[in-house]
Amino acid sequence: MEMDELKGLKKRVNHLKTILQNTHDYRKEWKDSLKDTIINSISEMTKAADLDVDIDVRDQIENLETIIVSLGKSNSGISEKLENDLSRPFIRHGGVLVYQQLFNGKILVMINYPYIEGYGEPRPPKNIAIYRPEEVQRPYLIRHLEELVKEVAEWEDYDDDDVNTKKIGFNVDYQPKEDQPN
Repeated sequence: MEMDELKGLKKRVNHLKTILQNTHDYRKEWKDSLKDTIINSISEMTKAADLDVDIDVRDQIENLETIIVSLGKSNSGISEKLENDLSRPFIRHGGVLVYQQLFNGKILVMINYPYIEGYGEPRPPKNIAIYRPEEVQRPYLIRHLEELVKEVAEWEDYDDDDVNTKKIGFNVDYQPKEDQPN
């Protein structure tokens, strides 16, 4: 075989080797510093901005870890009347900012929208971007938090007169069981 015939194949093999090495390097950077940098920076920023969040790390699967920055759960103020004086509150899930390590070591950043259990369905998450570890810098973390707060504020300020406002959930209104058609 002539080497010219394998030139394209060799180029692709070298490219694959570079990508596989990048995956190894990205995972190492996440483990060695990036995960802690994200957690510490977000914690510092939210405290300075007086934004109450819970930060949780899901690390049950090595190299597929996730940092969850949550605005928490609370009573929505809406409740279903049951019988007599009993009622069942609907739980409000705040918004969530997610930093998820992908299979290739890159970081997916997304927002999970707020929702109220029993009232429609949650909107699909909003993907912000996928970053290489070295791209996750402080200015981006600030923008991610700003985007989370903006999206949650828009969700909370829902108004059907505003044509730019997105629908809550999948345009599903809450209907008690007795009012639903058979």
